[in-house]
Amino acid sequence: MDKELKSVLERIADALERLAPAPSPAPDFAQARLFRHDPLTGAFAQASDYSLPVEALIGVDRQKSRFTENLSRFARSHAANHVLLWGVRGTGKSSLAKAGFMAVSADHPDLKLVEVDRDQVQALPPLFDMLRQRPERFVVLCDDLSFEDGAQAAKALKSALEGGVSGPPPNVLFVATSNRRHLMPRGHVEDRGLIASAEDAEEEISVSDRFGLWIGFPAMDQPTYLEIVRAYSTRYGLKTRDLDRKALQWAQQRGGRSGRVAWQFIRDLAGEKGVQLPD
Repeated sequence: MDKELKSVLERIADALERLAPAPSPAPDFAQARLFRHDPLTGAFAQASDYSLPVEALIGVDRQKSRFTENLSRFARSHAANHVLLWGVRGTGKSSLAKAGFMAVSADHPDLKLVEVDRDQVQALPPLFDMLRQRPERFVVLCDDLSFEDGAQAAKALKSALEGGVSGPPPNVLFVATSNRRHLMPRGHVEDRGLIASAEDAEEEISVSDRFGLWIGFPAMDQPTYLEIVRAYSTRYGLKTRDLDRKALQWAQQRGGRSGRVAWQFIRDLAGEKGVQLPD
């Protein structure tokens, strides 16, 4: 090879090596219980413990019992099902996933939670393969999951949950929250034609069958909403006159009742009284 050409190629190789991202360090899961995964870099960013205790979640006793029972089985290496928490927005699906995890992991230090973004579902198969090699047990959480990217994202999730020829990772439990039981986005039928749209719909609906445990969160009635407001008010010492009336007015302004609306009312009340609340 010509010496001048060889020198040029070596300089190009050196430049490409400098431009390449540095490999991510091996994750240290002993440093925290909650992590966020970045599939672009492979890094696991530590997150602070979730501050809301599971006991503070009111009006979802049945859901709490089913979720924590299943998670406790998984933490003890017993048979457990992947979980889909679905239902009306603001009813506590995400809060239960995180608060329930914190409660169970208190007795199981090797239990970790890894949160993934709903737009990165297609990166789940390699993530599951990597976690398979670890000694810890992992809850992989995807909040507000729906298949905006269509059937390809659905296929990626099915591949992750089924695990290919190796089977699903025994140390990974997948938990998803969604406003829709079958995970399909609104306006699903596009310009692809009736047959193609029907095939995509079948692909996406079939993913929900991979969740062995469906836990529903129905719309909240007024007594439950007020019970939540009163419980928060008592927990954080927020005494005020006409609490119920003010809480109902707040819900009316927001156009509905939910645990999230109750918490937002309490935050407004705490701000008025100068009381610090957990994030």
